[in-house]
Amino acid sequence: MIIPTLTRINELSRKAKEGGLTEMEKEEQVRLRQEYLQTFRGSVNDILLNATIYDPNGDDVTPDKLKQEQANKNND
Repeated sequence: MIIPTLTRINELSRKAKEGGLTEMEKEEQVRLRQEYLQTFRGSVNDILLNATIYDPNGDDVTPDKLKQEQANKNND
């Protein structure tokens, strides 16, 4: 899903630089960028919700707020 979206975003970007976009293409570009950002942010959140942070001594220093979010996710 993300690769075709990114490919189309790049196509529209190239076209905008070369000669401009139609109103429909501008709207499509905005929609696709929003879609891409939403997907990207969701991926980052998933990564963080599965992360544990350790200091150089090997001690768990995961922030309490993140631990609470992880616990909430596990209870869903």
